[in-house]
Amino acid sequence: MNDTQTDAVLREWRESARYWEKHSATIRRMFAPLTTALVAEAGIVQGQSVLDVAGGPGEPSLTIAETVGPTGSVMCTDVVGEMVQAAERDAHRRAITNVTFRQCSADSLPFGKDSFDVVLSRLGAMFFPDPLAALLEMLRVTRTGGALALAVWQKSEQNPFFHVVTEIMSRYVETPPADPDAPGAFRFAEAGKLASIITEAGAIDVRERFFNFQIQAPISPDEFWDLRSATSATLREKLTGVSEEQANRIGQEVKEAARRFFPNGHMSFPAQTIIVTARKD
Repeated sequence: MNDTQTDAVLREWRESARYWEKHSATIRRMFAPLTTALVAEAGIVQGQSVLDVAGGPGEPSLTIAETVGPTGSVMCTDVVGEMVQAAERDAHRRAITNVTFRQCSADSLPFGKDSFDVVLSRLGAMFFPDPLAALLEMLRVTRTGGALALAVWQKSEQNPFFHVVTEIMSRYVETPPADPDAPGAFRFAEAGKLASIITEAGAIDVRERFFNFQIQAPISPDEFWDLRSATSATLREKLTGVSEEQANRIGQEVKEAARRFFPNGHMSFPAQTIIVTARKD
């Protein structure tokens, strides 16, 4: 990515931050199973120091803070200052005190070598402008023998939380094919792709696991559409490019298509991810 493209992406995330904060309690619940799996795969226990890269508005940092307990610590980072501020506010609301916050990019971490027992990123690595540079940095700040853990999405068609919306949007807005190596949600959907970069960065014991779970929350189809249409900068942009009548029609079609994923009126989408773990030599 060139500087102009990077600036555009950062602007989109800054504009999205308030929506992620608005829906933070729902999003925390939606991805709780993935957080639990990531914590288990990384072997996080009480007393450890953990770095969360691209922690957004506070998760999984705040959940991990409860896992490591008062003798442990978590550093929550994100490249977007508005996300970091949202995370700080959530920590204050939840009275979690063993977390500190820092605005920084994944490829320029302002921490010394061997600073953390565990370094992780949940659904963030796909958006790193330079994944190899970011992973080299993440390994640098990991202690020798420490763990690295990352979770990314499998393919879009295996994740109806996304493709239910994109299939309908494609009927109204032409979308060019995505560059498979450009930052995006499904950049590392192919098995082995992220693991190979982690290996190239110099990690050892690189392991890949497919993890399936249900994206669940006690919300209605209307609330699902409100969340999706607000938190996705790409979707917001596309909706502003159509007429109000078309935007309303898109919303109705999405809610109707998604209704089968709302048994008993509550959201439950099947989801497929990849968790890659490694250690620092």
